[in-house]
Amino acid sequence: MNNTLATLSLPDEQATRALAARLAPLLAAGDVILLHGPIGAGKTAFARAIIQSLLAQSGQHEDVPSPTFTLVQVYETPALDIWHADLYRLHSADEAFELGLTEAFTTALCLIEWPERLGADAPPDALSAHFAQGPQDDARELVLESNAPRWADIIARITQRAEND
Repeated sequence: MNNTLATLSLPDEQATRALAARLAPLLAAGDVILLHGPIGAGKTAFARAIIQSLLAQSGQHEDVPSPTFTLVQVYETPALDIWHADLYRLHSADEAFELGLTEAFTTALCLIEWPERLGADAPPDALSAHFAQGPQDDARELVLESNAPRWADIIARITQRAEND
């Protein structure tokens, strides 16, 4: 069972992108973020903002499409590789690992949409980000959970910064 690290109300997509941009520079190779939620909940917007922030740090600017049809998009920066996976169309965890995710979990930053498809094979030290519809059309509720001590410090830093902005 994961420990809840933060429950956040994000009033619009801009707030979702801003949170992701605060998180991005704190991420490293071997970090895995499991993005949960229904279609349209903000998973891709969050992942896209992390990727664009990390690319911008190294002077790169790239279109960041949803990997719905390609299943995985890989981005290279001088600091780390970023894997953005959308597992929605998969039927089993075996299919996910045929994509090379097992190795990527330890060598790259992995942003995984529809992580339920991993079943019990999801990394136990991952950060789980649960997105849900908020009270207004563009608003989202986000619950961040993990048992890994590393994430508790990171989430405290980005949420404290948000309160001070």
